[in-house]
Amino acid sequence: MEAHSATGTGLRSVDDQLRRVLESLAPLTAYDQPLLEATGLPIAEDVTSPIDLPRFSNSAMDGYAVRYVDVAETSQESPVQLPVVGEAAAGTSQPYALAPGTSIRIMTGAPVPNGADCVIPVEATDNGRAHVTIFAPPQPNQHVRYAGEDVRAGEVVLKEGSILDSRETGLVAAVGRSTVQARPRPRVVIMSTGSELREPDTALDYDSIYDANSYMLAAAAKAAEAIPYRVGIVSDEPHEFGEALSDQLVRADLVVTSGGVSKGDYDVVKDVLGRLGTVEFTEVAMQPGKPQGFGFVGEDQTPIFTLPGNPVSAFVSFEVFVVPALRRMMGRLPYRRPLVRARLTDDVTAPADRRTYLRAHFEVEATGATVAPVRGQSSHRIGSLARANCLVVVPEETTSIAAGETVNALVLDRTF
Repeated sequence: MEAHSATGTGLRSVDDQLRRVLESLAPLTAYDQPLLEATGLPIAEDVTSPIDLPRFSNSAMDGYAVRYVDVAETSQESPVQLPVVGEAAAGTSQPYALAPGTSIRIMTGAPVPNGADCVIPVEATDNGRAHVTIFAPPQPNQHVRYAGEDVRAGEVVLKEGSILDSRETGLVAAVGRSTVQARPRPRVVIMSTGSELREPDTALDYDSIYDANSYMLAAAAKAAEAIPYRVGIVSDEPHEFGEALSDQLVRADLVVTSGGVSKGDYDVVKDVLGRLGTVEFTEVAMQPGKPQGFGFVGEDQTPIFTLPGNPVSAFVSFEVFVVPALRRMMGRLPYRRPLVRARLTDDVTAPADRRTYLRAHFEVEATGATVAPVRGQSSHRIGSLARANCLVVVPEETTSIAAGETVNALVLDRTF
């Protein structure tokens, strides 16, 4: 795809970059998955029930199965007494046929005998064993769950593309399915590059820092319902990075790197992947996150995102480009997190010709939703990122917004 200038700056627009990503990817191949593994995923088939639900007419109460005509005239002043000729319990009873003028003691969930058309709850009787005295008249069909009143055999209970959440999982199990066709959660390999990086809980040298990006991006991948594999730190040595990447491709549906994509002498990711010619590095009209890379590596053409090294830039890039890619691979719609309208609490400024993502705190108040920008918007300030729960999206053509105006925000902790 040709690089498109967003505003005459020579930078590619955010929308053009995302379009290129999504057009380059396809949903992963669906296969039969156990229900609990598929929970949270969109299904890749119509699920048709082979049975009625309920499968048989059954009692909704503990009580007595009777014929309505035998007890229709009963009252507190003129109770009706019927012989109890059997007992039906869920999962342990034989089929019964109810003769006129008799009753069967029945438990919740037990099959209603042939001939019975209502259930008298225990509370309306003397709880008799050989004979039962009934003190209150029932309604016709009272406390009977009829076969097929919920779902009919042959009915499509879930359409292709439906998300298999807890309720849908219960429904699929109820119609007798233990597996369902679904696209898998993408396996995402996360790599941080930089000779200055150290693992948490280890000693720091004079010029070293702890690796936050790989933990943050792995957590973000998990929140997007992918399966993250966090790789240990990779140095700025090209040979080491190349070997580490090659080793990880066997378990990756997608690779995400952070760092090493700018214009310095030690930008190893850009150096190694640039020579392969399968990854395009470009500058996108966004702040933070201008340097971006996307392409494919390895024999299986595994997609790879190369994100900037500053933590805020890496996180925003992941939200803007990687999350939609993961949702496309899973077959989930919408690809992008929906924008929410909210009132800005403070004046903000933004650079010209860039789509700017400002960290802010989103809150719903009695007067409506508000967003309050957090202190410190530089791309290295991970503390301010942690204090934010949304990103205010400032359009490319906008350089300032006054407090009180309504803006678009990406609310980060919401599912979609």
